[in-house]
Amino acid sequence: MEIKKQDDKDLIPLIGMKNKIVGFDKKEKIHIEGLLHSAVSVFIFNLENDLMLQRRSSKKYHSSSLWTNTCCSHPRKNESILNAAHRCLIEEMGFDCFLEKKFSFTYHEFLSNGLIENELDHVFVGSYEESPIINFKEVDNWKWISLNELIENIHDCPNSYTIWLQIIIKNYLNQLKCIKV
Repeated sequence: MEIKKQDDKDLIPLIGMKNKIVGFDKKEKIHIEGLLHSAVSVFIFNLENDLMLQRRSSKKYHSSSLWTNTCCSHPRKNESILNAAHRCLIEEMGFDCFLEKKFSFTYHEFLSNGLIENELDHVFVGSYEESPIINFKEVDNWKWISLNELIENIHDCPNSYTIWLQIIIKNYLNQLKCIKV
């Protein structure tokens, strides 16, 4: 019988006291059990200060087909949060740019399909002017949107947006100030 070795890319950091990594586990198990884990959220703005949104793939196991920030992911075992942010930007949106970490926050929310988000989310901001080349395995669509329009849309149709985007827009909008490079 062949024993399959655990692939490090399948393991994401579990977070304990003082936001320190205390172990690693599979993403699906973490979301089923509601374990506190590490995540990254990337917000890309253009020169008009419009935000690049993505609509998550309809094939995602949670929050599928919802609009969210430019990209989001989880650091892998032995991967820094900054490297995870760059990796997800490249994998999901097909480009990379300078990213600046703006803040971190934790949240605990129950999703509509019974899964649980319990994350220490590290939020990064960058600037980009081109159109992305989206990975259709990860993303169904994308668009630029003004922050005022996004705020209105979230207020009018919250079920069209991921919970973490709603939390960030509601509580941390002033901290998302775009960097100019």
